[in-house]
Amino acid sequence: MTPDQIAAFARRAARIARAEIAAISALFIATLGVMTFVELADDMTEADGRAFDEAVLEAMRPGATPADPWGPGWLETAALDLTALGGTAVLTLFAMIVLGFLILQRKRLSALLLTLSLIGGVGLSEGLKALFGRDRPPEALRAVETMSASFPSGHSLLSAVFYLSIGVMLTRAFPERHFKAYVIGVAVMLTLIVGLTRVYLAAHWATDVLAGWSVGAAWAMALWLVAYAVQRRQAARPQAPHVLPVDEDSQT
Repeated sequence: MTPDQIAAFARRAARIARAEIAAISALFIATLGVMTFVELADDMTEADGRAFDEAVLEAMRPGATPADPWGPGWLETAALDLTALGGTAVLTLFAMIVLGFLILQRKRLSALLLTLSLIGGVGLSEGLKALFGRDRPPEALRAVETMSASFPSGHSLLSAVFYLSIGVMLTRAFPERHFKAYVIGVAVMLTLIVGLTRVYLAAHWATDVLAGWSVGAAWAMALWLVAYAVQRRQAARPQAPHVLPVDEDSQT
């Protein structure tokens, strides 16, 4: 290629990248999430991974019982309240509210994808828990009751799926960049809060939460890419020409 051809190609590539920055970012996040999960799943059984988890747990719950968490007494009460933001009951309620709004707005594709994201998230959570079967932190340290396996954190996974999906969906309603940044920031903050409370309450190891965030973010971005591709295809589809109705009286 000549220098002029290389320069023209670079300009064209830069123009495409600017136009498709959202799709490229979503693809990057999805890929990074999958790679991070694979790495965490591998480290989970190794000595370094276990040492990291035990060090974080010891820092969060330095006492011998759940009554001895790190920080002031009110912090554990707040964590117990906030961790419910990633619970199945709360997310189901929020999802029903959002789905009702989307249906009233005739956003059928968004409603369908949100439903698939949550159903798929639950399937991923339960399937991966059954596959890895990791034990929870010691029962004596837990401040909440738990039933399923530990890896990955279901609360962290589902909160990432739901809040990130809603956040990305809402960005389309705001043309201003600062509003988009605020919405995404709130979605990320809620996702982080849920995961951090799971570690603080000794419901999960730290790597459980990191794995849940990774899978949840990857799944949310993958579904967003599907929606983006469908919308781009619909926009590119040629519209049928508008035909004026025939005035039958004028032909008689």
